[in-house]
Amino acid sequence: MAKGKKIKKDKRNHPNQVNLKIVTSQTCQVCKQQCSRGLAYLEKMSQPGTIGFGVPCILTQKTSAAK
Repeated sequence: MAKGKKIKKDKRNHPNQVNLKIVTSQTCQVCKQQCSRGLAYLEKMSQPGTIGFGVPCILTQKTSAAK
């Protein structure tokens, strides 16, 4: 008898890995719970001529579901 195909498990993510959203300085400015990382980014972005790419927000973390 031939063996059936094995279904490959998705091992790209660690079971306890969290996904953080990248937020801009406007989001950090109006946030109700301002964290130290967001405040530092807000201070950095307040300088004239600064280009920013966002900061990971720890308040929007979601644990990836291990299947």
